[in-house]
Amino acid sequence: MREHARNQHADERRPVVWTGRATNRFQWVAAAAGAAFMALGITIAVESPWTSGIAALLMAVIGCVAAGLLVLFGTLAFVHVAVKVDDLAMEVRCGHIGLPRRRILLSHVVGADFAPSVTPRHWGGWGYRWRPEKGTAVVVRRGEGLVLRLGDGRTFTVTVDDAESAVRVIRDHLRPPTPPGPPAATGV
Repeated sequence: MREHARNQHADERRPVVWTGRATNRFQWVAAAAGAAFMALGITIAVESPWTSGIAALLMAVIGCVAAGLLVLFGTLAFVHVAVKVDDLAMEVRCGHIGLPRRRILLSHVVGADFAPSVTPRHWGGWGYRWRPEKGTAVVVRRGEGLVLRLGDGRTFTVTVDDAESAVRVIRDHLRPPTPPGPPAATGV
């Protein structure tokens, strides 16, 4: 009997800090394409015979390098997302350097919902997205996610593994603490 009660109480406790991640390995393919564009621009700059004029050469080199940098850093920023929920806020960090980053105070959150199927198609692609009718999202892959309903009527969606656990933790943090009850009778 005691063991049953002990296990029941262990299940009721939620972690104070929850962390989760989501990864999109396909983004590495796009990053490799960006690196290839940069290499092409450098190759053109180094090995070009300069016969067609300096302006054409500069446009080709700058165009390839700029496109390569844009694709490379744009995709590396969304290879993965890390989500951390504590008793004060939810923080979302993207990519290896953690940018872009978004911190939402739980005092601004009115609710959290589990989204079983978030797709890049619904948001217009991967990355940090905003749609007037849907709100803001960080989408790094297709799959489950969590949706925060904010006090100003907006929503924030993020794709993350084990989003149901994150929703439970956020809801637990949103509940007001229960006031202590009256002291128990001692039987005297």
